[in-house]
Amino acid sequence: MSKIDETALVPKYRFPEFRDSGDWKSDCLGKLSLILRGGSPRPIDSFLTNDINGLNWLKIGDVNKEAKYIYKTSTKVVKEAFSKTREVQPGDLIMSNSMSFGRPYILKIKTCIHDGWIAVTEIKDFIIANYLYYFILSNESQKYFLNAAAGGGIKNLNAEIIKLLLIKLPLKDEQQKIADCLSSLDDLIAAEDKKLDALKTHKKGLMQKLFPAEGKTVPEWRFPEFRDTGEWQNKKLGQFANILMCKRIFSYDTNQNDGVPFYKIGTLGGIPDAFISQELFDDFKFKYNYPKTGEILITCSGTVGKCVPYDGKDAYYQDSNIVWIDNPSLEVTNELLFNLLGNENWAKLSSTTITRIYGSDLRGLSIVFPENKEEQQKISNFLSSSDSLIFAQTEKVEGLKMHKKALMQGLLPALEKLNV
Repeated sequence: MSKIDETALVPKYRFPEFRDSGDWKSDCLGKLSLILRGGSPRPIDSFLTNDINGLNWLKIGDVNKEAKYIYKTSTKVVKEAFSKTREVQPGDLIMSNSMSFGRPYILKIKTCIHDGWIAVTEIKDFIIANYLYYFILSNESQKYFLNAAAGGGIKNLNAEIIKLLLIKLPLKDEQQKIADCLSSLDDLIAAEDKKLDALKTHKKGLMQKLFPAEGKTVPEWRFPEFRDTGEWQNKKLGQFANILMCKRIFSYDTNQNDGVPFYKIGTLGGIPDAFISQELFDDFKFKYNYPKTGEILITCSGTVGKCVPYDGKDAYYQDSNIVWIDNPSLEVTNELLFNLLGNENWAKLSSTTITRIYGSDLRGLSIVFPENKEEQQKISNFLSSSDSLIFAQTEKVEGLKMHKKALMQGLLPALEKLNV
């Protein structure tokens, strides 16, 4: 880094008590902390232990991607592994060099980390770790990681890239104020997320009663007017529908700000973090497969089986990771199909051992449904009230997340006049 225009070191929003505190300072993260990669004793199985006195061993799978803090690990290693790994302390930050790309976590425990983690440790005492967490999480920092990371389709971070991240710092009291403000918003988002989970759990309970249990053809609960209309039909999804996906979009076709939303498995049903040009969207929509309004989009990788009805708005979807159910016959209405798929036990598919649903899995899926369209509609209407509550709560949560994103952009100054 060379010269910085200091006029850029003032945020858009500033708490009143700090408006006369002067400009912020800046320095590379590598000068404000020690950046170290983890280490893995091999073969790891020979170092694992059930001894409660063993060393905590943090794996990628132990971490909730949406979490802020790490409180526990699922496994431990023997003390002899210490020389072959890296021990980090409560208050340190860690980042994966590939998974959850560029996302920091704050440790609440002492633990060893494998070589897939990079630690931010020995943080200078004039820096609040909670503030540093939010700064690394900010849009500007994430853009830096994305642009600097090595690799083509799969991006990878390393310690040298992380060391060069430019950190902008007010005095410690102002850091604390910013961190407290954003933390309180995170607490509110977490509380509203719990309400959303409760609504989804309630709907799940209703569906277990309204749809037949596995191996059955009659549900436990049935509306009185349909109790004498016989058993439900059982067909493979591929007998009346097809599985389609969008044309592949490459990373160089996307941007983070403008155009038609491009949804990936992590953003489907939420806020997009990538966009494609209107021209490319119009061209691909005309030339290739594209969902019809009401058809069900479904995630096939990562968090498998998340279903979202296509709302008819311009949007594009990540090929193979998101597919949709092409349902021209409407033998099963899209509304009922949405609920049936939402009630599906995806764990029974052998392919989900590698967290992926394949087209053959979906085409071979048994769909049990009432032949009577009036009964289909009655069930869908009954569940739609739950859907409305879930949708409203989802909108509330997403609105709070957007508010947080805007607040972070306002509370943290952008170095648009940085000379490199």
